[in-house]
Amino acid sequence: MKSKVNPHVGSHFDRFLDDAGIRAEVEAAALKKIIAVALNQRMRQQGITVSALAGALGTSRAAVTRVLDQRNTSLTLATLSRTAAALGCRLHLSISGGDAPGRSTRSQSRSVAVEA
Repeated sequence: MKSKVNPHVGSHFDRFLDDAGIRAEVEAAALKKIIAVALNQRMRQQGITVSALAGALGTSRAAVTRVLDQRNTSLTLATLSRTAAALGCRLHLSISGGDAPGRSTRSQSRSVAVEA
């Protein structure tokens, strides 16, 4: 009996994500997690509560909780930038390199940072 060969063994992870049709979703989730962790760290460093941040932003605690939720990727850049600014930092995004859509190369890069 022949064993089934996995077509992704030895392949590049980006290729696997492309083939599965989930690359954009996975990248969005990873970027949002990075942002949420950084914002939470800033809050802890400054001793700011969700309620206090909501007050500074003129919004509800529920809205701030959505910003800080690592799984919620449906936020606008304006919301993320305003939240970072309220914590005394800035959101930096970068998109560079790459080939045509759907073709992954190691020269592609995406980055996000929340900086003081």
